[in-house]
Amino acid sequence: MSDQKTQPTDVTPEAFLSGVQPPRRQAQGQELLELFGQVTGWPARMWGPSIVGYGVYDYTYKSGRTGTWMATGFSPRKAALSVYIMPGYQNYGAILDRLGPHKMGKSCLYITRLDAVDKGVLAELIGTGIDDLAKIWPVRAQ
Repeated sequence: MSDQKTQPTDVTPEAFLSGVQPPRRQAQGQELLELFGQVTGWPARMWGPSIVGYGVYDYTYKSGRTGTWMATGFSPRKAALSVYIMPGYQNYGAILDRLGPHKMGKSCLYITRLDAVDKGVLAELIGTGIDDLAKIWPVRAQ
């Protein structure tokens, strides 16, 4: 395995979410826990102190660097919900146009208000991200 800083932990996602502040983010985290579980069919696992991940894939880059990383996941941060879709959002413009208010990072989507986005479209995005990732690396439950 690589020397990546963020590794799976033994903390349960439920225990992590029970301590999330403010309470609004905690409730949104619980909602995402259910949504991701329904879409992926995989159990959730904590990655580092604040990322709830689903599934894994093993990668080997041309540089020779190898590792294992979560296939998808989220983190209920104070400023926004961070949604992680691998391999990124570069080809998802048509889906993102229907999602609702969000901001983008490289492989991260930021949602300030979960009630302002279309959760059906979010589910579609999660599923599409898993499907696209599986075309590059074998994806499996963790």
